[in-house]
This record gives sequence, structure tokens and C-alpha cells, in this order.
Amino acid sequence: MLDAALIRECADPSLKPAIVEQFMAAAGSADPLAVTVKSGGRLILVPKAASTEEAMAIIRQYAGQAVVRVGLTQFPAGVGVKEPADLKPDLVDACQNLRKGTAMFARVLRLVAKWYGNPTSKDVFPQIFEDAIYAWKTGEFEGVSVFQAEDPGGALANQKEPRADKSEADTIDAGASPQTEAEPSDEKKIGTAGMRIDLSRVGGPQ
Repeated sequence: MLDAALIRECADPSLKPAIVEQFMAAAGSADPLAVTVKSGGRLILVPKAASTEEAMAIIRQYAGQAVVRVGLTQFPAGVGVKEPADLKPDLVDACQNLRKGTAMFARVLRLVAKWYGNPTSKDVFPQIFEDAIYAWKTGEFEGVSVFQAEDPGGALANQKEPRADKSEADTIDAGASPQTEAEPSDEKKIGTAGMRIDLSRVGGPQ
């Protein structure tokens, strides 16, 4: 679990803290010095960095030749950088990485939301979030390179936690519309289908 104070201080303010936590759980790393390298879809084994210098050496070695993800948010190193030497050590600083990563993820969320037509219903946000996580991991969404694409701007409305707390789900979903019940696609998303699924059996006590 990411420190709440770190989220408050460093995460992009356009994202709710709960959304930052969900993003980190789905796509991040617990190690600020974590470096992941992939080439052609295959994971390249690199030594575990024990210092900022070691992490930067690995990053600079592979940047431009492979997909390099760095730090707490697994930020894509090299985005907007022309030369590996231009990569800065703030990539592996916990606060800076969280700031850069959540700002970039917020942009990806806005891109996905725009593709969906910027819906105002809270029920759609979990799907937008899921697609944004996929886009963050792959770097693409519907043929668009999300890290290079222009930010559509605007506020991220209706940020609903993808996995609702059990007690929250019980109270909220008790008054949900019949339409939510009738949509089979939503049953796959445990957090959004609290009416039909007993969350206590799925995830154990929260």
C-alpha cells in the first residue's frame, strides 16, 4: 500500500487518492528503483538496482532500444527524451516518479474517456479505468500511442473506484437501477456488480 502522505504530496491532483491507489495496485511497483525492460513483447532480465546510479545505468543502457519502465508507477522512460544521456535521476525518485506517472496516467484516462465520448455516468468509469490500465501497460489504445498523443485536457469527472469497498457496495447497490442488473458484461467486474455478487465470498473480509 502506497503511503497516503506521499499520494497527497506528489500524486497528480486531478486523480482521486483512491484512483491513484488502484492505478498503483494494477500497474505500479513497490520499489522506487524498479526497472522493467521489454523488447518485442519479451521481458529482458536485468539486475535489480540497489542504488539510483545502478538504476540509471540500466535505464540508459536500454532506453531507445527497448521499452523501459521505471519506478513506483513504472513510468515509460524515454518519453519525450531524444538521448539516453538526457534521462534524469528523478525518474527513480519516489515523489517525482509518482508525480510524472500519475500525471501521465491522468492524460491516458482523458484520452480513453474522450474515445468513449466523455460519458457522464459513474457506471462507465470502471471500464474507462480498465482500458486506461491496459493502455498504460501496452502504450497504445485503439491504434493511438497514448504516451505521445496530445492531451485532450478537461477534468476527469465521475471517478468511481473500480473495486468498491464491500460495505460501500452494499449500501450503494441496494438502490441501483434494474438496468445495472440486466447488463451481463458488468458481472465480470466484481467491484461494479455488487448487486449480483456477494463480495464477501470473493475477496474475503476487506
